[in-house]
Parts: sequence; C-alpha cells; structure tokens
Amino acid sequence: MSMGLDQDAAFSIKQTAEQTGISEDTIRYYEKISLLPRVERKVNGHRIYREKDIETLKLIGFLKKTGMPLEKMKPFLQVSADWGSADYPELVDFMRRHREHIVQQIHLLQQVVDFIDLKLEQGTNCQNYPVEDRTGASEQAGKQSKAKRVSPLELGYFPQ
Repeated sequence: MSMGLDQDAAFSIKQTAEQTGISEDTIRYYEKISLLPRVERKVNGHRIYREKDIETLKLIGFLKKTGMPLEKMKPFLQVSADWGSADYPELVDFMRRHREHIVQQIHLLQQVVDFIDLKLEQGTNCQNYPVEDRTGASEQAGKQSKAKRVSPLELGYFPQ
C-alpha cells in the first residue's frame, strides 16, 4: 500500500471515470494505445481498475494539462513509481525542460491576464470609443459634424 490507498479495491470503468474526470471512452483509448496498461477483467469481460490505475490516469491528466503529447508520456508511465533519478537521467532532463516550458507558459498567461485587466480598467474609465471602419481609419470629420461614438458593448468588445 502507498499513501494509505487500498490496492485491493476494485473499480468499474464508470467509477474510475468519475474519480479521474476522464471519460470512459478516453480511458478505453488510453488502454488501446498502451498508455494505460491492460487492466484485469471480470469473467464477464468488464474491466477492473485498481488504485494504481487511477493514479496513472490522474498522472496522465496532469501531464495532458501541461500540453505534453501522449506519446511523450509513455516513458514516464512505463517507469516504476519508485525510480531514482540516477536510473533514468534522460527522463529527468526531459521533465526539467518540460517544467521550464510550463513556467514560461505561466509567465505568458500572466501577461495576458495583466493586459486584460488593463483593458478592463480602461474600459471602465472611458464611456465611449470613436467608431473606426474595418481598415482602422477614423470616420471623416467632414462627413459628420461630430464623430459618432459607441460604447464598447456596441463594438462587441465585451460579451453581454
């Protein structure tokens, strides 16, 4: 037993999907492409999932959220959970590079959030914006005595 989990507990594919947030079809697909080792089956052919299978599926879910392709996950999933870094230096190096990539993604996403916050703040400080045509040119002042103004909602900047 690891971390107090009951390694003898058996779960159906439906229970496994509920615990991991991964659909039943996706779990079957992961098994088909050997990302998840073939699981035990009951006499009637139904799959039996154990805690180790659920932990593997959770790991797949986390790695997938980082943008790691399924093929790149296979080496990590094939290595024992108690592996030492000296045993697989190439995997450690890959994970360090992947981690750095994720840190860079976080930094870029924070810049996007900061930009959106700035635009939202500017939008609350300005009631109207000048109308521009699709080429970006402002309306001709000679055509109208006063430039038409519209709100950000009318321009579609913010969902209603």
